[in-house]
Amino acid sequence: MGAVITLTTDFGLNDAYVAAIKGVILSINPEVTLVDICHNIRPQNIRQAAFLISTVCDYFPYQTIHLVVVDPGVGTSRRPLILKTPRSFFVAPDNGVLSYVIHASTAASPTDGEHVKLGGDLKAYVIIRSEYWLTPVSNTFHGRDIFAPVAARLSLGMPPSSLGTNVDTITSFRIPVPTVEEDRITGEVLHVDNFGSLITNIRENDLPQAWQNVNIVIGNHVIEKVVKTYAEGQDLIALFGSSGYLEISRKNGNAAAFLNSDIGEKIIVQRR
Repeated sequence: MGAVITLTTDFGLNDAYVAAIKGVILSINPEVTLVDICHNIRPQNIRQAAFLISTVCDYFPYQTIHLVVVDPGVGTSRRPLILKTPRSFFVAPDNGVLSYVIHASTAASPTDGEHVKLGGDLKAYVIIRSEYWLTPVSNTFHGRDIFAPVAARLSLGMPPSSLGTNVDTITSFRIPVPTVEEDRITGEVLHVDNFGSLITNIRENDLPQAWQNVNIVIGNHVIEKVVKTYAEGQDLIALFGSSGYLEISRKNGNAAAFLNSDIGEKIIVQRR
């Protein structure tokens, strides 16, 4: 199989921005396979993009190149990056959009609230070889003029070291983790999907095995058990979805709209 490049952006589908990026890539490597992950990231929402790319990247073939362009700092001194993991390449701005990817590796350790020091099987490169960029470079569209041609050249087998210079620290935000107490776990909503399901940061292995019966509390609503499918229950339901995280959904409806809830909403799993 030939090279694969995925695209994740906040550009939407009502403009020509995504098409411009694809055109640049295909002009350099007409044989590459392009896969759209999502272009409906909320504008400038780095955290949402970081979460979504982490839920899907491991399902792609080895050496897939993930182009992630959610870049509110475009044109500023923020750095353009290539991140190489044992499985994949990521081409993205150095603004935290790869936080979940790097924190999933044991080779990353936090230095403070904004940076992570890389080691072992993670390598990062600041993209500096401007001869491989489009010219002139727009101050507002590095996705087209810098990131796309770099991703395309990676897909042709060019090593990251030929496109940038190695660095051992990149920008990251702290990943929100649930708070575990004696009889309760407190988490928060990380993402609202297209169905209105609220995806939280609580994983199934966060619940002790001894907790056979639990209440899930969100706002003024209490859900009295965790089910296995979206077809169970009569209204609001809680289940561990395909991403491995606890979700709050509404049977044949939109939980986010019904609850008037959004990213950041607190959720409690209470042992009964």
